[in-house]
Amino acid sequence: MAAATDKQPKGKDQGSFEIGLKDVVHGQVVTRFPPEPSGYLHIGHAKAALLNDYFAKTYEGKLIVRFDDTNPSKEKVEFEESIKEDLLLLGIKADQITYTSDSFDKLYEYALQMIKEGNAYVDDTDVDTMRAERMQQDGIESKSRNLSIEENLKRFEEMKNGTEFGLKCCLRAKIDMKNKNKCLRDPVLYRCNIAVPHHRTGNKWKIYPIYDFACPIVDSLEGVTHALRTNEYRDRNPQYEWILNALKLRQVHIWDFSRLNFVYTLLSKRKLTWFVDEGLVTGWDDPRFPTVRGIRRRGMTIDALRQYILMQGASQKNLELEWDKIWALNKKIIDPVAPRHTALDSDKITPVKIVGDEVKTEIKEMPKHKKNPDVGNKLTTFSSELYLAFEDAKTLEVGEKVTFMDWGNFNVEKIQWAADKSHIVLIEVKINPDLDYKGTKKITWLSRAETGKDESTPVKVTLFDYDYLITKKKLEETDDVKNFVTPVTEFKTDAICDANLRSVKKGDIIQLERKGYYICDKQFDASKPTEPIHLIFIPDGKAVSMQSKADDKQQDAGKAEKGGREKKSKESKKQAKADKANGSSGKMYKVNPVYTENLNLDPTKISKMYVVDNVYGIQDKDIPAVQEGPVTSLPNSDKAPAPEKEKVKKAKAPKAAPAAAAPEGPQISKLDICVGKILSVKRHPDADTLYVEQIDVGEAEPREVVSGLVKYMTEDEMTGKLILVLKNLKPQAMRGIKSYAMVLCASGDDHSKVEFLVPPEGSVPGDKVYFEGHEGEPEALLNPKKKVWESLQPDFTSGADLVATWKGLPFRTAKGVVKAASIVNAEIK
Repeated sequence: MAAATDKQPKGKDQGSFEIGLKDVVHGQVVTRFPPEPSGYLHIGHAKAALLNDYFAKTYEGKLIVRFDDTNPSKEKVEFEESIKEDLLLLGIKADQITYTSDSFDKLYEYALQMIKEGNAYVDDTDVDTMRAERMQQDGIESKSRNLSIEENLKRFEEMKNGTEFGLKCCLRAKIDMKNKNKCLRDPVLYRCNIAVPHHRTGNKWKIYPIYDFACPIVDSLEGVTHALRTNEYRDRNPQYEWILNALKLRQVHIWDFSRLNFVYTLLSKRKLTWFVDEGLVTGWDDPRFPTVRGIRRRGMTIDALRQYILMQGASQKNLELEWDKIWALNKKIIDPVAPRHTALDSDKITPVKIVGDEVKTEIKEMPKHKKNPDVGNKLTTFSSELYLAFEDAKTLEVGEKVTFMDWGNFNVEKIQWAADKSHIVLIEVKINPDLDYKGTKKITWLSRAETGKDESTPVKVTLFDYDYLITKKKLEETDDVKNFVTPVTEFKTDAICDANLRSVKKGDIIQLERKGYYICDKQFDASKPTEPIHLIFIPDGKAVSMQSKADDKQQDAGKAEKGGREKKSKESKKQAKADKANGSSGKMYKVNPVYTENLNLDPTKISKMYVVDNVYGIQDKDIPAVQEGPVTSLPNSDKAPAPEKEKVKKAKAPKAAPAAAAPEGPQISKLDICVGKILSVKRHPDADTLYVEQIDVGEAEPREVVSGLVKYMTEDEMTGKLILVLKNLKPQAMRGIKSYAMVLCASGDDHSKVEFLVPPEGSVPGDKVYFEGHEGEPEALLNPKKKVWESLQPDFTSGADLVATWKGLPFRTAKGVVKAASIVNAEIK
């Protein structure tokens, strides 16, 4: 790796290697990469490994790969071996491989030293209490903090022996429980683990050091000069330095760099493990996974991965990267060498017969890559009996001139449709000797002639394409991954390919004309000739291949198109034309419609609507600016009724209706507001400002709703109340509890008082609210991107007579008008 790499022009998402490492002595720089053998390397680990390798090589120093094997409950030899293999694939060869477990004896001695010098104590406080004491604003000292050295040594011995009392204890550093940096509030150094034997040391130890204790010590002992690690550890850097100072060990220079984060991508080992354990993926090498093995299986080349990561440099700037650039870089690498082949979707495949001229069946050698003869040749069968894909065949018209790729022009003579118009029985074409191919449709084809020879008989394939595993671009720490799982992430298309695919090997990358790039995941097995070859679609960086297939636009616009493709607008037609010129149709799969309007997708795009302490787990930068006011409630996903197909009826406004309001009629009619009754109320277990209510809205089951009304009313004041509920906002999670509706409340200008809206006398749960002159069928689920609620809400208020209105029109049910309880000119939200 040349040090000049960082001299290349950089884009906004590229970094530099010019970071000014301190106290560099050429030939004496030692870096380390310390993976935990509890999972497979992912793309984030790859960045850390490559950067440590880069600086070690740049300064002709040494790279240590150290397995941080301090948690026997999670570690496996399987993971250790896979990490070694993946590092070699990345071109990383360690100068030394070590294990933290090699230093267990020394680490134990250092723990004793910490206790004897009064820098550590053994605490038997339970985990929940310990966490609560550390997280208090001023910090609360543990009851065990000031035990004598003798008592701490005695307790530590009990930990070492795994006694009943010892198992309740942990060793903590005695730093500063008042420090604003909570990482310095007496962090844990050692804990017990007798669940399973250690995969290297067996049953020798019943206590194991925490990473934050072991890492600085082993770094210092092994001669590491520069510890390069992601900036998620930044708050723990003072702890790293404190441990070395307390033990009077050599300090190590720390440089932290940004994590490699991608949209719609999980890099948390815990969350990835959940997907594996739940059976939502096939394993750690699943093509949907960001592991090195997963993205390799998806078709990412190691060259592209290395180049892209090194393009990022050692920058400390946090970015949420799109996948387009790395896949576009990958395309540049594979395009010049990928053999070209032909595939036709099997569904409704259309037979074609050439008439008028005698066409003998013959097999010709053709180049696999027209621009690169070194790729070699393939065998192509020409005959009078052909196949076309139905998607192409249905676009043809009698009398039209079309071009069969790698053959020539043909005139369409006859198209025989089935009686029910579901498929085409036969198309007859005639050779057109005209060599002008401008403006003609370019169509791929295969011979269907029965020759009895493998080299001319198409082979069965299954084409695979994948979506992102989650529906939200970035999950926050408070987000429950279960609420953001993409419902369908694997798409299969049965197809037939030219006979040359019989020789393609697993891992080979090819291009299917007008479809895109694919990697062979399961090669042809001559002993099982009827089993299909498996090919996985490789994204090429274009927008159409990078878009989440669970995106609302795609659901709305692409429902009628197979594979979820959007209907062609002017922009998409331009894209299609560009794709055709590049030999790719952009169409990645063909299945019956999967993403329909009755899926509750992307709940995080609901606007926050109120300025409050961050209880949603959503970053402010992701939320539109809105007016201040109290939190009432937000909906969530699973229990909300599945939305039906949108059918917004544009009700004719009566002549008496104000002319200015008429254009907005269809918008206000989209809201599904009804009367609800609060059956029960309880405090949210994880949020002091929130209630969790069970509300009857006239459905078979009550809806669970989370609202921020704690400071405005008591549980007794709320229970049994008739209220107004907005039912069709997209769902949301509030501090881990799902909410399925939003309670509408009235508040004054200063928001010091908040009260429920009062339905008319005689109301029952489920009574519909409407606005006279704007009646219509509400949407089953509002599209958050259209911001229907946000655009309408500012005009909700109460008049001098307390009647709740929108643009002067009262909130009505069949039993009368809705009012505020006491607040005149209130904001309603």
